[in-house]
Parts: sequence; C-alpha cells; structure tokens
Amino acid sequence: MTRVLQIRRGSTAQNDNFTGMPGEVTMDTDAKTIRIHDGQTLGGFALARADTPMADIEPFDITSVPDDFWKNLVPRFAFNIITVENIRINSSCTYLEHIVGDIDTPKIIQPFLVCVTAEAGYSTGDIVNAFGIGEFANPSPNIFVDSDGVHIIQMVGNQSFWVSHHDTGVPTTITDKNWTLSFRLYC
Repeated sequence: MTRVLQIRRGSTAQNDNFTGMPGEVTMDTDAKTIRIHDGQTLGGFALARADTPMADIEPFDITSVPDDFWKNLVPRFAFNIITVENIRINSSCTYLEHIVGDIDTPKIIQPFLVCVTAEAGYSTGDIVNAFGIGEFANPSPNIFVDSDGVHIIQMVGNQSFWVSHHDTGVPTTITDKNWTLSFRLYC
C-alpha cells in the first residue's frame, strides 16, 4: 500500500493567522504555495512559486536587516587572519610548500596570486583570486600539522599557472617570474 504525506493546510486567511512550530510547513490552498514557520512569526514565510513573475517578487534590501542581527552573527565567525609571505611560483615543480609555525590549525585557507610585473591586464601589486593550475580552476592547497607547524602544500604537477585576464576574463597563461603565490589563513 502506498504511503501519503499530508501537511497542514488552509486558506490564505487561516495561514495568515497561524503560528507554526519551528520547521513546520503548511500549505496555502488559495495561493497554491507553501509556508515555512519559525515558531514565532504569525503567518510564517510564504515561498514564491516557480510560475511567479520576477517583477512580482519584492526585492530584498540588505540595509533593512537590523543591526542586532549582524552584532549577534559576526562574533560567531570571528577569525584571526594570517597572510603568508609571497612564494615564487614555479610551474616546473611538483608542489610548492610553505610552513607556518606556532598557529592554530586554520579553518579556511584562501590561496591567491600577487602580480610582481604587469601581465594579463594586471598591475604590480594586484591580488588575483581567479587563477588556476593546468586544467584546475581555483585549486585548494593541502595542509597537515606536525611539530614544525602548519604545512601548506599547493600541488602544481609541472603544469602552468593561469589567471582570468583582467579585461576579458579569458584564462591566460602567466609567466612564473611575474607572479607570487600567497595564502590567507583564517584561524
């Protein structure tokens, strides 16, 4: 026998006057949509239907978010940010390694390239996050921790580095001597 899941449902007026439990889903039988409830908001939050024209959807204004929301959210994501010194890139090696001693294991590591000599539409000192190695875009480094500290290893595999060209966005092979590799560690 087939099992059927049936959720609480009612008219728009009934849904508007209902406060559901956190995570509860109800159906608005007039609007033919569903609402998600948080246990506090009268009426819950109606979800837009796929056939709703974009012009009818009220745009979200981030400036309308109360300051208290940000004050409560930001401390949960506070990091110590460490920027690793620049490492000369070398397309003819297997990997590049940098060791950072005496830090906590990073939660996030963000690799980026720094332009040393103008190339691919970038000027000296420009930081580029949109890069790749060989056929791999936005490569993530490997890490491990031992008594020396945090080892950051960027695999190269004897492949050329490339960046998204500043003006066209087209992947452009770069010259090793014109760029350095660096990392931001969020600990």
